This record gives sequence, structure tokens and C-alpha cells, in this order.
Amino acid sequence: MELTELCKSAKEVSRQIGNLDTNTKNEVLRAAAEAIVAHTEEIIRENEKDLARGRENHMPEGLLDRLMLNPSRLEQMAEGLRQVAELSDPIGEVLSMKKRPNGLMIGKKRVPLGVVGMIYEARPNVTVDAFALCFKTGNAVILKGGSDAISSNIVIVSVLQEVLEAHGIPRAAVSLIEDTSRETAAAFMKMNEYVDVLIPRGGAGLIRAVVNQATIPVIETGTGNCHIYVDESADFDMAIRIILNAKTQRIGVCNACESLVIHEKIVDAFMPKLAAALQQKDVVIYADEKSLAAAERREAANDGDLKKELLSAATEEDWGREYLDYMISVKTVSSLDEAIAHINRYNTGHSEAIITENYTNAQRFLDEIDAACVYVNASTRFSDGFEFGFGAEIGISTQKLHARGPMGLDALTSTKYIIYGNGQTRP
Repeated sequence: MELTELCKSAKEVSRQIGNLDTNTKNEVLRAAAEAIVAHTEEIIRENEKDLARGRENHMPEGLLDRLMLNPSRLEQMAEGLRQVAELSDPIGEVLSMKKRPNGLMIGKKRVPLGVVGMIYEARPNVTVDAFALCFKTGNAVILKGGSDAISSNIVIVSVLQEVLEAHGIPRAAVSLIEDTSRETAAAFMKMNEYVDVLIPRGGAGLIRAVVNQATIPVIETGTGNCHIYVDESADFDMAIRIILNAKTQRIGVCNACESLVIHEKIVDAFMPKLAAALQQKDVVIYADEKSLAAAERREAANDGDLKKELLSAATEEDWGREYLDYMISVKTVSSLDEAIAHINRYNTGHSEAIITENYTNAQRFLDEIDAACVYVNASTRFSDGFEFGFGAEIGISTQKLHARGPMGLDALTSTKYIIYGNGQTRP
């Protein structure tokens, strides 16, 4: 379908979707979950085509991991649909109602945004998550995935549209722009006549392009240069366990830890142990002078020879890098103040953590770090709609307007005022 017609159809359908009752929406979501599982073999077959192209194009390992689907991941996507079905429907919720002196009753209630546009890269799970959240909130959604995942996206959207059609709902409730060219993406960003909000999800280049070019209002999701600060009172075993999880559990995700900040009072004792643990996972460490020197002292680690090729001096560029790979930067600081200043300078407003046994330091970190998600003694990998109880997420917003952090159902709604009168006129 031609782009303008596709967007126009979504706009027309959005009014119908916005008036669906909760039971119907939940029934469709549960059916969609079963359909995803039932079509596992077909979806994986198409996904393997995307993976083959990615390998031919030398796609980094972290991005291949994001792209890859298997039965377990498809079941997780289906579970996300089921969980969204179980969540309370925000549409129609009356948030307030007050009586004015003139007798008018003025309230505010949640309503759909209308048409949500998604521009994203090699993440076919986003296709299902976006549909689930948009459909539950009465929004039509137009998906513009990248060429890297086009085969996966086509088959997934086809499965979802078949479920919609079986329930008497127009297929245009979820649409996929199959032309993956930049020209079409640029044209889509200008469809403000039909699309109410645009959400980019991907790397820094994609997000910057959408923010700079779109005439549609944008909810900006961000890249993840996520930090963990190891305070002088930190429990070493806890810190290492959390860092390994945050860095290596999945390297290609935006909530993975990319940067460490370590108090200088513990760097000599802690860094050798940490280096030994990271090197078991073949993580390259880019460290400042103090951390580098401490990592090379093996007495405290007692874990064999140091892999010199996995240690390197950090440059200024490393403090702000989102590696999406088995790499991490390490910065030594002399105080909590310096740690907070360093993190606030180089972070991307995504997720930051402190490992500490000091309550006062924990509270200061929570209060003074400028990010969507701030953790005490926990991995940054929990910044995720599924883990936050949203069933799924449409992205993690790093901006400060309307929505911030993992965006679930409420983030995909707007409000309108409802006013009850009994004949009032303004004098």
C-alpha cells in the first residue's frame, strides 16, 4: 500500500479501535499470543533469513543477538501479550472530578493517542510489544522496522493481522511499512496529518535522525551508556555479581552496563578481583591510570595470569561510549560527589546504579543522578517493561516530557477534560 494511504487507513481505524471494549481487546491479545506460538516454525524460518543477511553484512554480535528469535524468545513475546491482557485497561479512567463554584463538574479522563508510529532497528520483539501496548490502549500502530529484520517483521505482522481479522477488527490496526528505504522513512516522519506520535527505538543515529527530521511529535527513547558506581562501602561479591549480570547477561541491549565508576579507596583491592571476573567472560576493560594499575596487581585476585590483550588505557571517548559489546570502561573517583558529577556528564539519562552499604550515599545517589531509572544494589538490566510489571514496553524514554523510563500502557494515552453542566453560561 502507498504510504499516504497506509497512514490514512490507520487514522480511520484508530477511531474504531479507541472504542473497543476491554474484553474484546483482551480476547484479541490472548489469541495473538497463541498465534505467535503456533507459528513458531514459520517465524523462525523467516528470522533465519534476516540472520543470514546480517552475518553476510558483518553485523556485530550484540545486534545479531537482538535480531535472533528462537522458541524461548517467541514464548516470551507471547507471554508479554498475555500479561498485557491481564493488566487494567487505562482507557476511560477518570483521573479527577471537581465541582466548581458555578456548579460545573470538571474532570479528566484517559483517552488513546490515536495513531502511534514506531521506527526501529533489528528488534523483531518490538513488533509484538508495540502491537500489544497500542492495541490495549486503543491506538492504531504503524511499524517501520529496519531492513535487517524485514522478513521477521513481515511474517509477525501477518500473523497479528490474521488474528485481528478473525475477530472482525480491521487489519490496519497494525500496519508494517515494508519499504525499508531511508526515503520512505523520511516521508513517514512527515505524516503528521495522520500520525499522532512517533517513537524511535534503536541506536543514537536513528534517534537523532527522527528527532531532527520529524514533523510528528516524538517521544524520544535513548541509547544506554549505563553506569554502575562501586562505593567505598560496597560489598565486593555483590558488586561483582551485579556487574557481571549488567554487562554480560545480554550485551546488545540498552540497559546493559557500559561504564564503571570505582571509589579510589577500594580500587587496589577491588579491581583485580573484578578484572579476573570480567576476563572470564572475555570483556575488554578500558581503564584510567589508577584502575589499570590496580587490575595488573594479581595478588588480591589469585586467579591466574592476566590477559593483557583484554586491558587497555581509556580515552576521553570511552567515558561516553555505548559499546553494545564485550567492552567496558572504568573510571576512578575520589568521592561520591565526583562520581555523581562524572555520571551526570556522560550518561544518556537511561539507567544508573550504585553499589553501597551506606544509606546516606544511596539516598544522595537516588536524589542527584539525572536518569530515568536509578538503582541501589541491583543490576541495570531490570530497566524493562516486563520486569517493571508492564507486560511489555514500547521503549525506554530518556526525555522528561509526558513519559520517562520504561513506557507501558499509561505512556500511550493522553487525557481530555470532561465537563458536566446543568445550563451554565459564562457571564
